[in-house]
Amino acid sequence: MPRLPREAVTSIAAIYVPWYISTMVNESQLLVERVQTGVRMEKRLLKVLKALADYHDMSLGDLLEGIVLHAFDGKTPFSSSSLKRIHDLKKFYALDLDSSASHRLTEIRRRSANKTVSGKKK
Repeated sequence: MPRLPREAVTSIAAIYVPWYISTMVNESQLLVERVQTGVRMEKRLLKVLKALADYHDMSLGDLLEGIVLHAFDGKTPFSSSSLKRIHDLKKFYALDLDSSASHRLTEIRRRSANKTVSGKKK
């Protein structure tokens, strides 16, 4: 039986490999339904979270899901290098809050431009 030239074998493999890969299923992935949410959060805390997500090349939602799932299992979601990065980001964004502040945060009340001090419309 005649042998095919090496270039022919390489090009044939290149044709079939993508088809094969697309039929493979990664059994470790879980399919979920995500929903859009409008959560309000302390401004500097959000900046730190966004920067941390960007540093790890992931979305903010993925980062928050990971943090919550680890917390639900009683595990720490961060490695020591991530904790160092968080420390640096907190310093950069002047975030001086820690876990002791978690149930004491009160939002600043802003006056609407079309209301008087008494709360009645002009």
